[in-house]
Amino acid sequence: MTAPTYVAREAVPGVDTGRILKIGTRGSLLALTQAGTVRDALIATGHQAELVVVRTAGDESAAPVQEIGVGVFTTALRDELFSGAVDIAVHSYKDLPTAPDERFVIAAIPPREDSRDALVARDGLVLGELPAGSKVGTSAPRRAAQLRALGLGLDVVPLRGNLDTRLRKVADGELDAVVVARAGLSRIDRLDAVTEALEPVQMLPAPAQGALAVECRIDDAESIAALALQDDPQSRAAVTAERALLAELEAGCTAPVGAIAEVVESIDESGRIFDELSLRGCAAALDGSDVVKASIVGSPDDAEKLGRDLARELLDLGARELMAVTEPASGGGGAGA
Repeated sequence: MTAPTYVAREAVPGVDTGRILKIGTRGSLLALTQAGTVRDALIATGHQAELVVVRTAGDESAAPVQEIGVGVFTTALRDELFSGAVDIAVHSYKDLPTAPDERFVIAAIPPREDSRDALVARDGLVLGELPAGSKVGTSAPRRAAQLRALGLGLDVVPLRGNLDTRLRKVADGELDAVVVARAGLSRIDRLDAVTEALEPVQMLPAPAQGALAVECRIDDAESIAALALQDDPQSRAAVTAERALLAELEAGCTAPVGAIAEVVESIDESGRIFDELSLRGCAAALDGSDVVKASIVGSPDDAEKLGRDLARELLDLGARELMAVTEPASGGGGAGA
């Protein structure tokens, strides 16, 4: 493991808590930006904080994520966290394994960014305008499966690299379009590149997409307390439901599974206003031959149960059999192609 690199030490003048909280992050622009928001919020509440860049095996490899495993990114950060080299780790929540790690606690889930996927296409085209045979890049089997299932005859190809690299493949004409998380583009101030935000009816996002998981050691009471003000209850309820669905399906973060939950206001017959958690989920065959979808509504307090209940409904609809389909259809067209 490459030794951590310390950068960007900052503190509030006149405030000395006696400890500089070290925040572990990968070194990409997106990761640094995400971790920077956590650092800035800590500084704003009177703490001293700095970023610590951690190199991972995934940063050294050009292989597809499904080959190297997304865990290489999170494991390196967690190793540094457990060793005490850092006090806090900032993850893209969708990259974390669903199984809890008893060494750590998710001390904060800050307000979530827009969870939708985004299309970045040549000539300003939207998805429905791409001609059959257009080459569309994506890093996620979930996106590939749902793109094929739309029956547009697209040639869906694997994609690696940071966001700038992916956008450049469209600008240079190597690809006709890419599909990426809108949240990432928002965080690096590149929403100008988006030609269409894909609504959930077209493509359900990855469970916890757009959310950050701010993690620390379970016995580090000072870090836990320092991060508490950054926690957003609605974001926590939504991602809890989505990740419970993923866990119940026994599917990893690279599985062709999509989910989105939202806390919405409802009114009962007496006119009382209350919060409800709405959850939609899907599982798809990688070749695009079929997608099963279901939805459920309930109390945000029952987020984990709602996720597991919806997963069982998807299993009853054949989700496990669909997720076992791995060979893309000829030509990448999928259903209706």
